[in-house]
Amino acid sequence: MQVHTRKRHIDRMDAVRFLGPFDKIMEVRNFAVSLGLSDIEDTIDYRDAFPEFAGKEPQIAIKAYRTREGLTQDQLAQLAGIPRRHISDMENGRRTVGKENARKLAKALNADYRMFL
Repeated sequence: MQVHTRKRHIDRMDAVRFLGPFDKIMEVRNFAVSLGLSDIEDTIDYRDAFPEFAGKEPQIAIKAYRTREGLTQDQLAQLAGIPRRHISDMENGRRTVGKENARKLAKALNADYRMFL
């Protein structure tokens, strides 16, 4: 026969991460601090950690989402209806993405089109 035992109360500490525009993240962070929560001091912004990628966010996003979906440039080109050479040029920063292409890529890669702008 099992005996019912009392569980000890444990103070639980959780961390929260957000994804979104930087200014909105800062609003949420400031609100959390006003509630008495503390910010984790050892985190840094990705722009500070990887300065070599500054300004290359759309290029990196295309390749990252394509890799996540396990697609080659040819496969992505067929799904999105964009020539493969344009995909390559966008990934390498030789061509801007543009809103229309961003929407096509987003649909093919199951992502938000704003990630590519």
